[in-house]
Amino acid sequence: MTGKEFVNALANGKSDIIQILLDILSKTGSRYCLIGGLAVNAYVEPVVSLDMDVVAAAEDVEAICKAAKEHGLKIEQFEHSMNITSPNSDLRIQLQTDPRYQRFVSFAQDRDMLGYRMKVARLEDVLQGKVWAYMDKTRRKSKRQKDLADIFRIIEKYPQLKVSLPQSLREELDK
Repeated sequence: MTGKEFVNALANGKSDIIQILLDILSKTGSRYCLIGGLAVNAYVEPVVSLDMDVVAAAEDVEAICKAAKEHGLKIEQFEHSMNITSPNSDLRIQLQTDPRYQRFVSFAQDRDMLGYRMKVARLEDVLQGKVWAYMDKTRRKSKRQKDLADIFRIIEKYPQLKVSLPQSLREELDK
């Protein structure tokens, strides 16, 4: 079973929503990068997730959403994201609109992920995004615990990055 077949089977995919998104990004000429848990998987042992967090250059978000609607995808706007879903897949694409992530796009690197070739935020940026998510007290505790686990996964493989963490988080890791 290929990576694509695995992720689509996991997501009950009747259509390949990741490939649809990648085609939209290519067609619209959008600059983007993968962040979040799936991006963590590009650097450490993978963990399954049905969320795909993507940052697109701010000027490309409207064109991406328009093209997604033309492909029959549903768009929901939230405070810091545009969520893209399909009735043909359980995978949820979260197009992040929080301006803090914009600089990640410029440093993104091509990587093979789940059988797809896509832009992934560099490791330091993925870690920074996870720190922001974990430190956000408005997020559900279960989501914050997953963010903390992702931070642990990164620091275990790249211990030199521990110094870049806030002191309170370094203390949490030392417990």
